[in-house]
Amino acid sequence: MQNINFKRGLPRRAADQRHRRWPRLRWIAVGIIGVAAVATAAFALVGTGDGPTDRRALTSDEVNRLAITRFRNYQAGGRAVTITVPSAAGGLVVTGSVDYRAKTGYGVVRGTGRDTSSDGLIEWTATAVRVHPMTNPPATAPTSPPASGWYNRPMQTSGIALDSALGITLGLGSDRPDNAELLPQNGAAWVGREQVHGRRTDVMNGPEARTKAGTTGTVRYWIGSDGTMYRVRANVASEAQPVVIDFDTQKYVPVTPVPEVTPAR
Repeated sequence: MQNINFKRGLPRRAADQRHRRWPRLRWIAVGIIGVAAVATAAFALVGTGDGPTDRRALTSDEVNRLAITRFRNYQAGGRAVTITVPSAAGGLVVTGSVDYRAKTGYGVVRGTGRDTSSDGLIEWTATAVRVHPMTNPPATAPTSPPASGWYNRPMQTSGIALDSALGITLGLGSDRPDNAELLPQNGAAWVGREQVHGRRTDVMNGPEARTKAGTTGTVRYWIGSDGTMYRVRANVASEAQPVVIDFDTQKYVPVTPVPEVTPAR
């Protein structure tokens, strides 16, 4: 089975509210806005937790659907996503689109709970995160990214939870199906059925990870009758709650690369 690398991490706490706004935004730009990217296969990241528990072996049809689910994302070209990232300060939510052929994501990031210091626009690849801090970001990212105000930083290898979620999301697309024969041999299983945004799905655990980098448990997929992926849940070692990626939560908007950005200092 083809492996997709991710990174791990833990989100940092919000800056002291007594600090001036600009240092705070600059702090976000250099790395607080993310989660560390994980270095394991997409199927080695399935989350545990509440949900279906009637575990059984996959049927041949279910194996085939699990094997093609990442390929379906690649075939689609891009998908609309909502990425929910846990943190002690309340968490982050990224609403946007992922181009699975260009391996690029773009959207709006908002803090939840008591931390809104990460609010703004975000674009990411497997190696870089670009942020455009905003006090009151729009509900959806503008089709054409702003021409200025962007800050660039490398995708973090440790210590930031958002980068983990961003890396996991990019890894949910593949230019070929996974090896269907290997999935059940490595622990993939059916665990139930659920409705996701009005769609009937089978809930499946991906294969168990023999070696994990910053992850716990197995990756869990909510998959439609044609192999389309509608939800993924993956635990990261630094957080008690899982990262959740929901698909087709809004209209897909093609991803336009942001202009050249100012390196973060």
